[in-house]
Amino acid sequence: MEIRDYEAFITVAEELHFGRAAERLLISQPPLSNRIRQIERSLGLELFNRTTRAVELTSAGQRFLPAAREVMHHHEEAQRVAKAIRTGELGTVRLGFAGVSSQQALPILSRAVKDAYPDIDLQIQSQTYVYTAVEQLRQGSLDLAFSRLPTHPDLEARVIQVEELLCALPDDHPLADRDEINLSELAQEKFVSLTEDQGSVLQATMASLCISAGFRPQVIQYAPDSATVLALVAAGIGITITLSSVAETRPHDVAYKKLANINPSHMFATLAWRRNDPSQSLRHVLEISQQVLPTPDLSEFENNPFLKSIGPE
Repeated sequence: MEIRDYEAFITVAEELHFGRAAERLLISQPPLSNRIRQIERSLGLELFNRTTRAVELTSAGQRFLPAAREVMHHHEEAQRVAKAIRTGELGTVRLGFAGVSSQQALPILSRAVKDAYPDIDLQIQSQTYVYTAVEQLRQGSLDLAFSRLPTHPDLEARVIQVEELLCALPDDHPLADRDEINLSELAQEKFVSLTEDQGSVLQATMASLCISAGFRPQVIQYAPDSATVLALVAAGIGITITLSSVAETRPHDVAYKKLANINPSHMFATLAWRRNDPSQSLRHVLEISQQVLPTPDLSEFENNPFLKSIGPE
């Protein structure tokens, strides 16, 4: 039996009148009567009792009707799923995140996607370093990733947060009472840093800023993540350069100070994805991200080298 056969049988069973059923199906009555007879012959069952005055379901017809309706339900559901896949309303988007700034933005985006597109499976994958998420994005094992500028040429990116570079010191450090610190004043300080071999943009920026100020930072201990770095700063092991988004996670034990006359003075958290990715589900997630994680005003950062790497917004 074809789907149209099930539809014809159900319509006649509901109307118990071939004329009205034919009107609902937008066909004439004789072809409908012929189709019902063909269905009965193919099943080897008499589904309707027909008289000149009435049409009634037989006992077999009554038992067959729920099964026919279930077939139609599954057909309609399959059609709905196919349409949802085609339009991207049903699909999978693999999202990678790493770092404190993405931990703040992640629940905002995840909840918004779930509300707007409940059939999109947003598979969230945690990474230790932003660099790892970017590499997985390039290789195709992620579809979307929280990242930072600069962006790899294979990727598109949109800024979602501006992060200020700050000096983090133990709260009893002699410079902790200052409003602002010149980087050159830190030449003799001991530093705590993220590891050098994990592609950390923050670690590389700290080293570059110090070299620009005339010294190479004396790193006495490395840590795998920013939270551990700040714990070591709080313990008095050394100082570091960190981001305003990271500072929000440890408001006590550590003093955060502005750095005077540095460039770059800010870094930029982004959402990144592969250029020309055809996924409609990804497009829907990106549209939602623009609503709940809008790009901030970047006009005051036109000379920032990170922002220049993506050109005009």
